Amino acid sequence: MNLFVLDTDTLTLFQFADAAVVGRVSALRPSEVAITVISVEEQLGGWYTRLRRAKTPADVARAYQRLTDNVVTLSGLSILSFIEPAVRRRDALKRAKVQVGKKDLAIAAIALEHDATLVTRNRRDFERVPGLRIEDWSQ
Repeated sequence: MNLFVLDTDTLTLFQFADAAVVGRVSALRPSEVAITVISVEEQLGGWYTRLRRAKTPADVARAYQRLTDNVVTLSGLSILSFIEPAVRRRDALKRAKVQVGKKDLAIAAIALEHDATLVTRNRRDFERVPGLRIEDWSQ
């Protein structure tokens, strides 16, 4: 069985009903698609920031509704944790001077630990990670 891990950008496309991404996800069994806890952290962190900046009651209510919608979507997906072997793999990639952002490197390490294909539009960065299979479903 192939496992496809959506990076944060592709997850966002899925959440906003991008036809190409939704079509690909819909064609797979739920056990074949996952996200990482790093994407969860990135998305929830963004909503927490938005909540802290909300000033009016309408802004607060809107931000909480969007946070609620986000949590509901995330809870319907398989979430891969940042397990110790993935942390060690990320650290090894950092020592090898793989030039990829910190969060993206963690996502790549998790995908590698699960022998998964990473689904991303960010080919330029993720192609730098040795052994990582990538696909772009946005096209």
